[in-house]
Amino acid sequence: MKQYINGAGSTIVSKSILEGASRLKWFFRQENAQGNGWIAFGDTDTQEYVDNPDNMAVVDFNVLANIEPAVVHVFYLPAGTDLEFRSDETGKYFVNTQTGEELREPVKNPMQEAFDKNLKFLNQESYPEELIRGLFQKSDKLRTVVIGKADFPSGEVVLADPLAYLGSEYTIVLEKRIPTGSYPVEVAVCPSRIAGMRVTAARLIVSSKEAVRHEIAMPKGSKIQDLGKSGVWGFFGVDTGLACFSDLKVAGKYKDFIQNWQEKNPGKNKYTDYFAAFFRESYKKFPEVQREGGDFLLWQVPDTKYKLPMFASGFGDGIYSGYWGLDAKGKPAELVIPFINPEYI
Repeated sequence: MKQYINGAGSTIVSKSILEGASRLKWFFRQENAQGNGWIAFGDTDTQEYVDNPDNMAVVDFNVLANIEPAVVHVFYLPAGTDLEFRSDETGKYFVNTQTGEELREPVKNPMQEAFDKNLKFLNQESYPEELIRGLFQKSDKLRTVVIGKADFPSGEVVLADPLAYLGSEYTIVLEKRIPTGSYPVEVAVCPSRIAGMRVTAARLIVSSKEAVRHEIAMPKGSKIQDLGKSGVWGFFGVDTGLACFSDLKVAGKYKDFIQNWQEKNPGKNKYTDYFAAFFRESYKKFPEVQREGGDFLLWQVPDTKYKLPMFASGFGDGIYSGYWGLDAKGKPAELVIPFINPEYI
């Protein structure tokens, strides 16, 4: 049997379809039905026939897809969908019985659709102020948690993937500095039906003053006016699904620790064999706002007093930008990294 969709779950199908006595006619999805919620009736099925449970079977969705592959195109439609299947000289397609809309093209996986939209949302030179502020406004679909205070002994701020680039030649040091000190780190989390629990944004809270405007955080030696010039960009790369705010001095201490750990643990993975345990402990502390393996932590660099935050970067690997929130006097009040527009998930 061909596997059209792995892990598609079970579907209720009339035996008339399975036995070849009828062809697919009605296809609808119920919220609390068996398996994935899809139910298929044939073109000869009567109400009396489908009301008899002996005439229905629970099968893997791919069994139905092998009989009529067109069902694969509409698999990702939500509960409440009610479709009529048609086949004529124009081809095979579905009609939404509620709206009359003809569905002739495959419906995208909602997760993929959200991911594609989010790619266009990221790394803008600027955003509307209400959008940036909305990233941390608690609501039914958005939660926030302060994971602790990060240390900045030099005031030089770094944005990086902590496992791939922190402390390396690819570390992005920002042009703006902040006063030395320790500052709260807050993450925004969206529990999504489409994407699961996701960190949608993170911010470093530098002062209690309100940020009246935001601007993209440029790397050291560059200004916003330089954006678009050769070799100048306002983003940092993520290749392990994690990001962090760090001080440049702390990044150096981190690099020393990692090098020493790897020398003592040849062949071992710094995430799997070291950091994963800390993320699991974080999950135990904040189980309602992260996935089971842990999505964020505040970690103290061994043999130092410095604490370093790490957090999941939205959908994972990619490029992300930071944005300084400036107070009325133009001084840094916060540093924000948007990962996902929560409206998309």
